Amino acid sequence: MNFEKIPPVETPKQLLDIAFRKAREKVTKKQFKGKPVDRARDKARVKIDISGGYLQSRLRKAIKDFPSFDHLPDFYIKLIRLTVDIGALKKSLAALNWAEGKIIFFQRMYNSKISGAREYETVQKQIKEFYGRISSVLKQIKSNIEYLNESRRVMKTYPDIKDRFTVCLYGFPNVGKSTLINKLALTNAKTAGYSFTTKTINCGYLDKGNPKDETAIQILDVPGTLARQEKMNLIELQADLVLKEIANLVIYVFDMTEPFPIEDQIKLYKKVKDKRPTIVYLSKQDIISEEKRQAFTEKLGFDIITFESLREQIIAKQR
Repeated sequence: MNFEKIPPVETPKQLLDIAFRKAREKVTKKQFKGKPVDRARDKARVKIDISGGYLQSRLRKAIKDFPSFDHLPDFYIKLIRLTVDIGALKKSLAALNWAEGKIIFFQRMYNSKISGAREYETVQKQIKEFYGRISSVLKQIKSNIEYLNESRRVMKTYPDIKDRFTVCLYGFPNVGKSTLINKLALTNAKTAGYSFTTKTINCGYLDKGNPKDETAIQILDVPGTLARQEKMNLIELQADLVLKEIANLVIYVFDMTEPFPIEDQIKLYKKVKDKRPTIVYLSKQDIISEEKRQAFTEKLGFDIITFESLREQIIAKQR
C-alpha cells in the first residue's frame, strides 16, 4: 500500500476560488440570447452547474484518495490507530461527503428558484445566495480538511510494505540499525549521533532487490525502542507493531559502545527472541576489542557474525 500518493486536500478558499473562476470563464465564453432576464437565468444556471459540479468532483476525489478502511490489511489499520485519530479521520471524510450532498441539494434548489424567477434582480439575488450557501458549507468543513491534511502528512511516512518474507532490524535507539539497512538494502536511511533518529519505518530490499519481485527479501528498519512496554512512545509502538505483525526474522542489533547499558539491551533481546526467530548482530565491531566481543558473545551463547555471514544467514532463513 503506497500512502505517498495521497494528494493534499484543497482548502475551502482554494476550492471556492477555482470554482467561481471556472464559472466566470464559462459564462464569458458562452453566448446567451433572449431578453435580459432570460440571459440572466441562463448565465445563473451555468454558474450553478459549473461551480457546484467542480466542488462535488473535488470533494468526491478527496474522499476516494484516502484508503478504504474496509479493505486495508490489519497491519495498516493498527498503524493508523497508533499514529492518527482514526475516529477523527473517518469523521472528517464523512464531513466531505456531507458537504458534497449539501452542494447537490443547493444546486437543485437554486436551479429551481432561478427557473421560476421573472425579474433580472431576482435572478441576481438567487445566484448570490447560492454562492453564499456553498461558501458557508465549505467553511463548515474547514477544520475537517485541515485534519485530513494533517493525517495525510503522517500517513505519507508509512512504508509500502509487501506481503513477503520480512526481516526486521530491532534494538535500542542509535545502535546502528539505519546504518545496517543502508548496507543490506543499499538504501539511504538517515543516520545521526543521537537517539531516535529514525522517526518512521524505513523499508528496503536485500541488495536493492526489485519490490515487484515476490522473492525479494523485505527489510524494515524500525524506530528504536527502550524496552518499556508500559511507557512506549508513539515511535516505539510502531516498532513493536512491526515485530508482532510483520516480521518473519529479527536481526537484533547490539551496540557494545553502550549508548545504553548493555544489560538493558540484553533484557530487550531476550524478550524479542521469545517472539520471533532472531539473529544477533554487533554494530561498530571495528571499534570494539576482540577480547570484549568474544567475552560478550560467549556470555549470551552466540558467535560473532560478520556482515557477509549475516547476508548469508538471512537468505538461508528465507529458504
